[in-house]
Formats: sequence, structure tokens, C-alpha cells
Amino acid sequence: MSGRFHSDWLVPDWPAPAGIKAVFTSRAGGVSAVPFDTMNLGSHVGDLPASVNANRQLLKRATGAERAVFLDQVHGARVELLDPDTPDGQSADACMTLHRQLACTVMVADCLPVLLASLDGTRVAAAHAGWRGLAGSGDAAGQGVIESVFESLSALAQYQHAQAATKIIAWLGPCIGPAAFEVGQEVRAAFAARQTQAAHCFTAIGPGKYLADLPALARLRLQALGVTQVYGNDGSAPWCTVGNPSRFFSHRRDTGITGNGFGTTGRMAACIWLDG
Repeated sequence: MSGRFHSDWLVPDWPAPAGIKAVFTSRAGGVSAVPFDTMNLGSHVGDLPASVNANRQLLKRATGAERAVFLDQVHGARVELLDPDTPDGQSADACMTLHRQLACTVMVADCLPVLLASLDGTRVAAAHAGWRGLAGSGDAAGQGVIESVFESLSALAQYQHAQAATKIIAWLGPCIGPAAFEVGQEVRAAFAARQTQAAHCFTAIGPGKYLADLPALARLRLQALGVTQVYGNDGSAPWCTVGNPSRFFSHRRDTGITGNGFGTTGRMAACIWLDG
């Protein structure tokens, strides 16, 4: 399957069942011009619509799936259940499906993409986890997007009359790394309010200023749900979107003072689907 992917794209190295496929695109392999060069998949960032459509068709052909469904991501915790008729543009930050040849897709350019799969090979999901969605900052109970998608996957298992205890595994894709993600006290407080140990994922760099380890925070949330098999992003430099400008788009890098001068950047995608 991966022979159709651009050599610079990431194929998760994880023990998913043979019928579950996944990929994370880089900025290579598309047709978009600077500053979206070249594999921009976001239709909302100012790129030419024809270029975005061409890139999405390239992704579709590379995956071999019938469709890759793109969401309207709003940094929340809503989960969309996809079927073959689900249109693009649903307002959600996670999606899941039990239909074959339908790629759950999230777009990122610093936020953390989380792919999930059931080890019985029947369900897959993708989540877009920025700090707000991960922390559940709009939810009084602090339920974030990972909790929401896990609950939805478990409910779907019961609906299928499957064992709700079927193991879920997860893969974390590239995101802004712990050496680059500067946040304020309110972000640290939002995570520590739900999990006191989350405070250890923040390094103080000044009064009220911290560096946050987003993949470590996601791992804590997953472990609390009993998801102990978590692969991919370990917070090391090769996974950092900010620190690898030739490979990854980065909103914080490219729209900041030291950015690309255009004040904008493209979007990459993480996709997971049931093959065959």
C-alpha cells in the first residue's frame, strides 16, 4: 500500500490489523505554489482552490480509498460518525467509521493528529488535538476530544454487538514539539485541573510562561482511558512541525515574526481507513 505514497510521507509503525491503513502527509508531493508548497490540503488558508482540489485527488489516489472526508475543525471535542454520504465540511474535530474505503481525515499544522484503531479491525478514528480540544477547555468536566472519540468508539462497538472491551491502539503524528510550544499559566491549569500529573508536562521558562509537551499530555489522556499501546510521536525533534520547515507546515512558525513572510501556511493530513 505504501508504495503509492510519496517517500516523505509517514506511514505509522504500529501493530494495526492488516485491513487498517493509515498515512500522514508532509508538505511534499503536491502542486501548490509558495507558501503552500506543495502538498497543501487546506481549502481555508488562501491557496488556489484548483491546487487544493488537485492535492486532495493526489491523496485519494495514493490511499486507494474511495473518499477522504475533510472536516471543518473548530478546536472542540465533537465527533462525526462517517458514512459514505457524509459531506465534507462537518463541524467536528474528530471522526470515526466502520465503513470500508472511507478515510477518516484531520488536517494539522502544529496541532496533534491522533489516529485510533480497534484491534478487532472493525473501527477507526482520527482526532485533531490542539491544546483546547485536548484539554476540553470548553467543557466544565474537562472532557476533551480524545475522551469523546474513545467513548464514541466504545458505543459503536456495543451497537455492533461486539465486545466493548476490544482494545484500542493509538498513533500520534507530528505536532509542535515541547521545545517550541510556549503557553501561559491558563493552559497548564486547564490540564492540571483534570489530571494533576499533567503539570509535569510543562517546563517553566519565565513568570507565567511554560513550554508544553503536547504528545505527552495526549499520552496521559489515553492512558487514563486504558489505551496503553500508543505509538508515534515521542516528543523528540524529528516529530516537531516547527523545527522541520522543509518537511512540515507550521502555523506558529510560518505566521510568526520569524515566519515565511507570507503570514500563512498550508495544512497536512492524517488519514486512517478500513481497506478492502
